[in-house]
Amino acid sequence: MAQSVIVTGGFGALGQAVAKAFSDRGDKVARVDFAQSAPTDLPGALDIGGIDLTDAAATQGALDTVSAAHGGIDVLINIAGGFTWETLEDGSLDSWARMQAMNVMTAATITKLALPALKNSTQGRIINMGAGGAIKADMGMGAYAASKAGVHRLTEALAVELSGTSVTVNAVLPSIIDTPTNRKDMPDADPTEWVTAEAIANVMLFLASPASGAVTGALIPATRYC
Repeated sequence: MAQSVIVTGGFGALGQAVAKAFSDRGDKVARVDFAQSAPTDLPGALDIGGIDLTDAAATQGALDTVSAAHGGIDVLINIAGGFTWETLEDGSLDSWARMQAMNVMTAATITKLALPALKNSTQGRIINMGAGGAIKADMGMGAYAASKAGVHRLTEALAVELSGTSVTVNAVLPSIIDTPTNRKDMPDADPTEWVTAEAIANVMLFLASPASGAVTGALIPATRYC
């Protein structure tokens, strides 16, 4: 049975791959993003651009649009977020607040507002985007890693909160993702040591499936190129 799936950050490289994987499976997919429009079309997808996911009113409006078009919400995939590399000494304290807003508050806001619809689903799924780099942060990764660690704790706490419902909550923790941006920013690195967007999408397909019903509160590494 087709599921109603929301992919936040759906216009980015990873979001596009994840949305396509669910669409190819026959699901009803909505791509929600801060950007106004997607760089590529996904036939059959509902695209909602220009949404600040830290704005509760705008986020609720997007959720209402999806629910009306797709008959509810079964799967929420929180990919929206951002990255920065800077040391504490030379960087800006504003970056810490910005990373918190982009990575934690976007996920917390849309998840809180989507909970009624997700709990109404017979198989509600919340899948968050964590980060392997938040398990042990390296130099320059403090602001980013702290925000992604917040996503990890959100995942664990919410899984317990929803333990008596049909909804599971898990997070995928990738290593460096093989995207055009990362290849450009790290030209001397070996991308075969990274993880592909398609591989991450496959993990999410499992977490959204009935087979994953016993898995909740898990922080799942995704580190293998395939």
